Amino acid sequence: MSLYNIFGIAGSGMSAQSVRLNTVASNLANANDVAGSEKNAYRARQPVFAAALEAAQGDPAAVGVRVTDVQQSNAPVRKEYQPGNPLADKNGYVYTSNVNTVEQMANMISASRSYQSNVNVVSTTQQLLLNTLQLANK
Repeated sequence: MSLYNIFGIAGSGMSAQSVRLNTVASNLANANDVAGSEKNAYRARQPVFAAALEAAQGDPAAVGVRVTDVQQSNAPVRKEYQPGNPLADKNGYVYTSNVNTVEQMANMISASRSYQSNVNVVSTTQQLLLNTLQLANK
């Protein structure tokens, strides 16, 4: 695998983790949303990753990552009795999102560390290439 392929692979990882971080941010922003029906309640979202074989490069070892979809959680939304809430249904219930904030925070930390790891890969590869060029000039 060429050192130049590493930039594309790490870049695809950073792009995928960026989508993951944005999805977590959206989930956390909507964690306390309330709706008048179960259908309208916010449901947590999660990106789906897949390996992307870079066939155009002809190198089977050069595998990046891509986001194929962003799916909604199937976990049930919470139903709370709040008859004074203006969004309550005819029985006095409101429906809150199914976002698990602890899970989302752990997901955010994991995505942030993965993103930083890819940044470190790019930085190290850049430094290796610069060192190689300096050796060639001596």
